[in-house]
Amino acid sequence: MRFSNMARTNLNDLAAFVMVANERSFTRAAAKLGISPSALSHCMRTLEERLGVRLLTRTTRSVTPTEAGERLLRTLAPRFEEIDYELAALSDLREKPAGNIRITTDEYAANTVLWPVLRKLLPDYPDIHVEIVIDYGLTDIVAEHYDAGVRLGGMVAKDMIAMPIGPDMRMATVAAPSYFAHCKKPRTPQDLTSHRCINLRLPTHGGLYAWEFEKNGKELRVRVDGQLTFNSGSSMLQASLDGFGITYLPEGHVQPYLASGQLVQVLSDWTPPYSGYHLYYPSRRQPTSAFSIIMGALRYRGY
Repeated sequence: MRFSNMARTNLNDLAAFVMVANERSFTRAAAKLGISPSALSHCMRTLEERLGVRLLTRTTRSVTPTEAGERLLRTLAPRFEEIDYELAALSDLREKPAGNIRITTDEYAANTVLWPVLRKLLPDYPDIHVEIVIDYGLTDIVAEHYDAGVRLGGMVAKDMIAMPIGPDMRMATVAAPSYFAHCKKPRTPQDLTSHRCINLRLPTHGGLYAWEFEKNGKELRVRVDGQLTFNSGSSMLQASLDGFGITYLPEGHVQPYLASGQLVQVLSDWTPPYSGYHLYYPSRRQPTSAFSIIMGALRYRGY
């Protein structure tokens, strides 16, 4: 009888339900499934009629699981994840490694750590497909179905396996010479509150990033103000080069402009090195051969 009930309930419908329940939106879920929102809504109503229970509460603005829907989601979501993983793992039996690898990272790591390695590696593995999503937020890689994420070492959750993929880093507080032509350079982090600074908005909480400093064991977090706020390091850099204020970026990002004199660094004695970028992934997941190849190429070996 159980098998008969399962046969009448198409697995595609159950997978569609998981997508809708996770996305909380017919529009977003339909886009990911490659069907129309109206077709997806009809599919969910048919599923509810077959099961004899309401799974979703629909309003003009949102879709949320009912109590029964939440119970079904808790049961189905991890199992569909296991199925997806096992299907991906079948590529290990192929002569050539294959698979889709999704990685979330920030823009600077993507450009300076990931891409220099991938551009050399991927031509040898044409059946490995990599998707890199730029995100400055603290993304839940399990909930968002990423294979891995890239964060600074101190920001990786304890329940993840983390591997260094780059050296220790330093931040740099910089501005164009034209900016300092009209004001005194800051001598302490507190002096930044009287300067025009270029801010970074973090998407996770929508707040502005507080600049972090340390000297002689004393740590400071300074909230700065200015005319401009961006959610991209490249945009912050360009605004600083154009003389719009002081910005705070990884030293490697601004080093060429410091060498050329286009930027001037201040407060360098307040920015000690910190743990660099790490690749991280769930501890309960056994890497596929495609993912192992990516990890092996990215691993930082200290030279």
